[in-house]
Amino acid sequence: MNPAHLDLFRAVLRYGGMTRAAALGIGQPHVSRAIAGLEAELGFALFVRGHGAALPTREGEAFAREVERSSAGLDLLREAGRRIRDFGTGPLRVACQPSLAAGLLPRAIRAWSADNPGIHVAVHVPGPETIWSWTASGQCDIGLVRPQPDRDGIVSEPFLAMDAVCALPRGHVLAGRATITPADLADAPLIAGARSLFQDRVEAAFAGAGITPRIAFTAQYTAARCALVAEGLGIAIVDPLPARTLAGLPIVLRPFRPRLPIETVMIHPAGRPPGRITERLMEHLRAQRDALSDAP
Repeated sequence: MNPAHLDLFRAVLRYGGMTRAAALGIGQPHVSRAIAGLEAELGFALFVRGHGAALPTREGEAFAREVERSSAGLDLLREAGRRIRDFGTGPLRVACQPSLAAGLLPRAIRAWSADNPGIHVAVHVPGPETIWSWTASGQCDIGLVRPQPDRDGIVSEPFLAMDAVCALPRGHVLAGRATITPADLADAPLIAGARSLFQDRVEAAFAGAGITPRIAFTAQYTAARCALVAEGLGIAIVDPLPARTLAGLPIVLRPFRPRLPIETVMIHPAGRPPGRITERLMEHLRAQRDALSDAP
């Protein structure tokens, strides 16, 4: 059964006649031939013709109901296609390290949501290994994570690099220094991060100065390390981005030398380009990153 003939059948029903249906831009003889062919295929008359009008027969009315049910299914398919074209295949899934989850990422999502209202975003804040594995397997559309070498199944781009800072208790004797070096911390208790590439670099900086750091405590995240600093339990070398959000703590932040860059990459699954809504969010993330870099 020709779908085009079914569309013309619906048009004749809607406009009440072959001639009026032909106003759609299709010649009236073509409309008449299409309806006649459909009637021959079905084995019954669809319309009672006369005086330029075409009224459906009882059989035509029954068939029209079936056509509308079928057309409703096609309309749903067309609408589904429009949704996929405009909004992608479902919720947008982002896996993000904690340092960006409380500031940069929410700001990017807010800006993105203004252009994409009603689209669900799922934000996850797991450990770095999970971010890499979820993104490689396609469980997440975007990942913001510390770099790792030689990862398969991933497209990675440099996203952000910021120099580490030294967090000290307010009023500490070193708080008046313009910068802090390993030599300044030779006798100070340190609050170390969890084992990572960055923590290795911190310890390498001390080793390069011929100093063995006095590690008093260990905490995985910047917020926890800064809270320990606020209690006077030691000094920490931390990521400045989350540390600057902890304004309520009695701590001060000072540049640390030598420079220790803390890097973040933005990743997405290899093998297929990001969908439209994914690419739009990536653009907003870059814009928020650039605004952060331009801030005084």
